[in-house]
Amino acid sequence: MTGGTRSSTAAKRAESLLGWLRDSAEQDYIGEPVSQLQHALQCAAAATHARAPTAAVLAALFHDVGHLRAAGRPDMDGLGVVDHEVIGAHLLLETGCSAEVAHLVESHVAAKRYLCFRDAAYRSRLSAASERTLAFQGGPMSTAEARRFSTLPNLRWILALRSWDEQAKDPGANPPGLESYRASLEAHIEANRTRHGTC
Repeated sequence: MTGGTRSSTAAKRAESLLGWLRDSAEQDYIGEPVSQLQHALQCAAAATHARAPTAAVLAALFHDVGHLRAAGRPDMDGLGVVDHEVIGAHLLLETGCSAEVAHLVESHVAAKRYLCFRDAAYRSRLSAASERTLAFQGGPMSTAEARRFSTLPNLRWILALRSWDEQAKDPGANPPGLESYRASLEAHIEANRTRHGTC
């Protein structure tokens, strides 16, 4: 398979993912004062500002894509899809993103549960919508769950993603647009495919 074909495939896969977010420009972000697209862009902008690695920036951009992919599935009392983090992680893997990106996305709900267990002040700062969804997501972790979670090797970026997620709800923000991530997304998908020798 030629490099040109591989690049074309990566471009198509990137466009597929970007399309999910592009189509959410007018879609309400589960009880918050921003759209799904604005939330994603603000979260990715926060990751970029923090000089996070590419995998973390892409995870920030796509962390809630499961809400968009799983329309019609069981929801959390009108506040998004149950297990959206798992659905989103599977979509990212299917579309060619790395296991690292998928794991960050899959872990962002568990990070909320972990922080609610560890830090009462964190929980007090949750938005009303985020507090309501916590019950559907299992509530604060138990001591045993938190102990296991704290040993994850990429805990730093999991918790950072959770922080960016909480920040990304400003109706007055003006983050960089979706196209600013296309090149890095294509390069990431291409590198992941090359690394694993997939077509």
